[in-house]
Amino acid sequence: MQNTNSENPKVGKAFQEEVCQRLSEQFNVPLQLEKAIPIGNPPKSHRFDCASADSSIVVECKCYTWTDSGNIPSAKMMGLNEAVFYMSYLPAETRKIIAMKKAQFPGRRETFAEYYVRINGHLLSGIEILEVSPEEIRLVHLSQT
Repeated sequence: MQNTNSENPKVGKAFQEEVCQRLSEQFNVPLQLEKAIPIGNPPKSHRFDCASADSSIVVECKCYTWTDSGNIPSAKMMGLNEAVFYMSYLPAETRKIIAMKKAQFPGRRETFAEYYVRINGHLLSGIEILEVSPEEIRLVHLSQT
């Protein structure tokens, strides 16, 4: 079930804070929220959802769901592709992670994260896709650079 548009910022921020806290604990490295990191040429600061102090770990959080009818949310796919694009400008040695809320729709065999990886896996060079649920953080995709 989708959130209403007015709920989206609050729900997304809560998910971002939860993911960053859980990953900080999992990696045993403090992660800073809304960390600005210079990317591009000439460099311009871009705020990533969270990152380690030395920017060796960078995380984008996506609290996306299927549409109410179970269709592909094309605007959300574009948002994911934008995150991948920005991450592509980070140094190769950076651990790049997109953390996605586990989103299952009745009748679909794959979660939203699994669907995204199946359709856009060719874009994910050096980017990990993690699927986050209250019970676990599951690796959905790991690509070498």
